[in-house]
Amino acid sequence: VGHEPMPPTIGTNVLGRKVLYLPSFFTYAKYIVQVDGKIGLFRGLSPRLMSNALSTVTRGSMKKVFPPDEIEQVANKDDMKTSLKKVVKETSYEMMMQCVSRMLAHPLHVISMRCMVQFVGREAKYSGVLSSIGKIFKEEGLLGFFVGLIPHLLGDVVFLWGCNLLAHFINAYLVDDSVSDTPGGLGNDQNPGSQFSQALAIRSYTKFVMGIAVSMLTYPFLLVGDLMAVNNCGLQAGLPPYSPVFKSWIHCWKYLSVQGQLFRGSSLLFRRVSSGSCFALE
Repeated sequence: VGHEPMPPTIGTNVLGRKVLYLPSFFTYAKYIVQVDGKIGLFRGLSPRLMSNALSTVTRGSMKKVFPPDEIEQVANKDDMKTSLKKVVKETSYEMMMQCVSRMLAHPLHVISMRCMVQFVGREAKYSGVLSSIGKIFKEEGLLGFFVGLIPHLLGDVVFLWGCNLLAHFINAYLVDDSVSDTPGGLGNDQNPGSQFSQALAIRSYTKFVMGIAVSMLTYPFLLVGDLMAVNNCGLQAGLPPYSPVFKSWIHCWKYLSVQGQLFRGSSLLFRRVSSGSCFALE
């Protein structure tokens, strides 16, 4: 949320220039333990676990109601047009399940975020799940449970389509099925069964690697959604001077973009100081 309770340290980047670095995840974890004890590391854990469980149950129920019986897996024998249609169909199905599960579980995510950021102002407004539900409904109505939902949904959609389509095109155009894992290219003649072994091994990791790459690009959606979940909710972390009061998630996005903070918090270890960081004064 932009609050930095510990001062930055001077370090050097890969070019040898001196820059200011913020403490790493592990340093902050030690600080939280010093202030709140070990229980402070688990703020918001209960609603987060409930959110994940609800999302899993929702996806499982949707698979029963809308079984993916007609979705076929992409095979080597498929041409580009056929395989692309299968990928689009499979991704559309995944998107439907992800969006529905996200919408149902988002209220618990909002509660989890607010429980965590209470650390900034040493507040105890949100404690249990049921009491938090009552407070949000009383102060903000039903819409209070869905603040920050749109950027999260957009991030999920961009991630699914970006990951699946990139993996598909890389597997289709860059992975050569004729490559054998036998040195000298003799595997195709001596062992036909290993003809596609290397290509299949590469394909099995392509989607995983693309997932990591695309998740880095969609991180701003996650950041904006989380900031909107705590913005102007009565907690110090969502109010000036720690954070402006945003009119919408687009306003939040533009503000972070101007400040150069769209990827704030994306790194756990090497965190450079941004222009909009707010440091605690002793």
